[in-house]
Amino acid sequence: MTQRIAIIGSGPSGCFLAQALRRDWPQAEIDIIERLPVPYGLLRHGVAADHQGTKAVSRQFDRLFEREGVRFWGDVGIGRDVTLEALRGLYDAVFLALGLSGDRRLGISGDDLPGVHGSGWVTRWLNSHPDEAGRVPALGARVVVIGNGNVALDLARMLSKDEAELAGSDLDPDHAAVLSAVREVTVAGRGAPEAARFDVAMIKEFGRLAGTRISVPPADGPAPEDAPSAARLAALRALDGAGGGDRRLGFRFNLVPEAVLGTERVEAVRFRDRRSGAVEEIPADTVLTAIGFEPGPAEALHRAACGLPPGVALPPELSPGLYAAGWFRRGPRGTIPEARAEARLVADAARAALATATGAKPGREGLAALLRERGVEPVGFADWLRIRAAEEAAASAGRVRRKGATRDALLALCRELAEA
Repeated sequence: MTQRIAIIGSGPSGCFLAQALRRDWPQAEIDIIERLPVPYGLLRHGVAADHQGTKAVSRQFDRLFEREGVRFWGDVGIGRDVTLEALRGLYDAVFLALGLSGDRRLGISGDDLPGVHGSGWVTRWLNSHPDEAGRVPALGARVVVIGNGNVALDLARMLSKDEAELAGSDLDPDHAAVLSAVREVTVAGRGAPEAARFDVAMIKEFGRLAGTRISVPPADGPAPEDAPSAARLAALRALDGAGGGDRRLGFRFNLVPEAVLGTERVEAVRFRDRRSGAVEEIPADTVLTAIGFEPGPAEALHRAACGLPPGVALPPELSPGLYAAGWFRRGPRGTIPEARAEARLVADAARAALATATGAKPGREGLAALLRERGVEPVGFADWLRIRAAEEAAASAGRVRRKGATRDALLALCRELAEA
C-alpha cells in the first residue's frame, strides 16, 4: 500500500512536514506543489538578503527532492491550474502550508497613505519576489520603522548598510541603489527596550555598521532582573554612539503611534509616549510597519473555500484528509527551527488516517494527467537546479546570485537551459 500525499507550499513548514512524513511513511508518494517556479518560500523571499547562513537551510531540503523521492511541482497554482477539490480527489491527504503574506495594518489615521509599507511586502521586494516585480518604493531620505521585533531589525539593518557591507548578500544591485537614498532611520517601538523582542545576536550586528552613527536613549527604569532582558538592554546600550559617517540610525522606545501625517503621501508620524503622555512628531518620507502578519488574498481565499474562520489558529486536521501547517495554521509565530517541531505535530495528526489509506487514489500520476489535459507544464526540481545555477552565474561583484525577478524570467531560464 502506498500513501499518496500532497503538500501545498514549499517553504520551511512544507519541507519540514515532508521530512516528518517521509520518516513515518518511507514508501509514501509525497508531492510538494508550489505556485511559483522556485521552491523554499520564506527562505528565498522572506529571510533578509544579507542573512545567507539562514537561507542555507534550503540545502538540507534539497535532499528531499534529490534523494528521498519527494517531487517538486513548481509553477502550479491552486485555483489557477488545479482546484483544491481536485487535489483532494487525487491524494489520500492534502496539507495546506501556505504561509501568510499579508501585513497587519497599524489601524490608525493615515495608515493607508502612499509611503506606508508593510515589512512583508518590503522584504519580498528586497528579495526579488516575482509578485513584487515592477513595484519600486520611493523611500526618500527619512524612514521610520515601527516595530519591536527582529523583523524591524532586519529592515533597519538593510536600510543602514552601504554597498561594501552588502557584500555576500543576494540583494539586487538595482534595489541597493534605491536603499542608498536613505540617510536617517528611526526604529520606534511601543515597549521598553528591555521588553523588545530583539535577539541579542541581531542587535550586535549593528555594531559592525561603519558608515552609520547609532543612537540609543539612556535607560530610565530599574535594571531588569531576568538575564535575557538584561542582556538585551546591555547590547542595545553598547550601540549608543557606535559607527560614523553621515547616515543615522536611532532606536526609540515607549512610543505608541497615533497617526501617520501627510496630505498626498507620508510626511511624519505622531507618537505618544506611553509613560509621560507627551506627543512627538517624527518626520518621515516612508513608514515601514513590522507589527505582524495576517492572511493575504490567496490565504484568505483558501480559508474561505475550506469554510475556515479568518484570523484564528486552526487545528492540524481541518476535515478528513485535509490538514493545515505552519503560519497558515497557527499564525505568524515561531522561528524556522520551531517550524520543524510544528511539522512533527501535524504529521502525527495525520498518522491514523494515512495508516488506513487504501492506495486506490491516483496521486501524482493523476495530477500529471490533469495538468497535461489543461496544458500546464510544471517546473521540476531539475529545472529549479538550472535556475539556481544560472542565478549564481549571473551574480554581480559582491553578490552570491542575481535572482530572476519575474515569473516569466524564471520560466525562461529553466526552459532555455533545458534546451541547451
